Amino acid sequence: MIRSISIVGFILVMIVLSFTSCKSLKENTNQNSVKLPSNYSAVNDSSNSANLKWKDYFSDPILIALIEIGLKNNLDLLSASQRIEVSRSQFRVAKGGLLPNLSLNAAIGQRRFGKYTMDGVGNFDTQFSPNITKDQIIPEHLPDFYLGFQSSWEIDVWGKLRNRKKASFARYLSSIEGRNYIVTNLISEIANTYYQLIALDNELDIMKETIALQDSALSIIYLHKQVGDVNELAVKQFQAQLLNSKGIEIEVQQLIVETESKLNFLLGRIQQPITRNKSSFNLDINQLVKFGTPLQLMQNRPDVRQAEFELLASKADVKSAKAAFFPALTIGASNGFQSFNPAFFLNPQSIAYNLLGGLTAPLFNQNAIRANFKATNAAQNEAFNNYSKTVINAYNEVNVQLFNISNLQKMFEYKKQETDAYITAIDASNELFLKGRASYLEVILTQKNALQAKLDLIQTKQKQYFCLINVYKALGGGWR
Repeated sequence: MIRSISIVGFILVMIVLSFTSCKSLKENTNQNSVKLPSNYSAVNDSSNSANLKWKDYFSDPILIALIEIGLKNNLDLLSASQRIEVSRSQFRVAKGGLLPNLSLNAAIGQRRFGKYTMDGVGNFDTQFSPNITKDQIIPEHLPDFYLGFQSSWEIDVWGKLRNRKKASFARYLSSIEGRNYIVTNLISEIANTYYQLIALDNELDIMKETIALQDSALSIIYLHKQVGDVNELAVKQFQAQLLNSKGIEIEVQQLIVETESKLNFLLGRIQQPITRNKSSFNLDINQLVKFGTPLQLMQNRPDVRQAEFELLASKADVKSAKAAFFPALTIGASNGFQSFNPAFFLNPQSIAYNLLGGLTAPLFNQNAIRANFKATNAAQNEAFNNYSKTVINAYNEVNVQLFNISNLQKMFEYKKQETDAYITAIDASNELFLKGRASYLEVILTQKNALQAKLDLIQTKQKQYFCLINVYKALGGGWR
């Protein structure tokens, strides 16, 4: 009875020491989550374009085919899939930590006891009979054969292993959301690059058309010089304008090569021609985007969900680190056949077993455990800050694109009117020049402004396409 009381008292002392050592360590609970408004400032939609699958959001069949190639071959996406497999395996390891460890052990050994030791004296003979015979004397080199099962099991009293499992599972889900985020970014980047390539094709057409017109204008100026209407300065001005346009044409051609190379890289393949329909760039953009509510970002944005799972994992890490201060209850057992003679190996009398249970309380390594707790607590704070930053960034991205859609539409209308005005001005300046009522500098300036207006109009249309793609990404669309 006294012995039992002593054991219980010893266990209680160990538990009290463990609780005392960690009572000063507190988890950070002063974390205020970001409060999103119920609606965006400029719209009040009930539906959300992010719920559309990307094949339904994009209408160009060539672009859809390119995206499918990218989703199959992109190297970053393939690497993300491997990270999911790593996280899944780590979760299985953590899950297995909750179960008993059972192994089959087969061993063959040989021992020699020191003659002047307790083992040597106590194991002098087998003690099978009162009369010691030669056969009963244990040989100097004693064989040992063993075949049986061994098991160990840490009872998760304080939740240390369960929280490790929770953290590992949360990180597994985070890796899935990380892949979804790469998918979203990849689709938007392929689409943006595709329309950038089409915009450059249209710029190249404009440059070729402009060069043809400027070459014709230079020929006319030569004729006027021969009759004395203009001087050599006018010829050189028109010639310089033509050469500048040819230089821009070469620059656009180089940009096309670089953009094709970028798109091929996104598709996970070496350089090859990109099929595209540049006539689709001239179509009116009338796609209506549904923004939904800000709270839907929490379900639709993969980066927000990834940050959320990382935060959950960090919280589980803190609980697991705190539980490391408490005594660990471990049970070990073994059962099998053991004999020094193979002839007696499978004899029922050769059955050997062992059963041991114990409490292990950290006493002298608490500084390391305390440091690990503080590190996990700091990591949790970092994960919370990252989560808050991701939520704020998600809302701001959508809000910016919301205003960008309407502003770009207004900009495009103004640029279109400006371009039409300059095109009309070119005809008027040429006519006035032929009548001697306008100088050649006015003609050159008008042509230069008209060219720039056409290029600006293409850039504005490109920005409109970019906006429709980026708002879909900002809302969290593309990964479904």
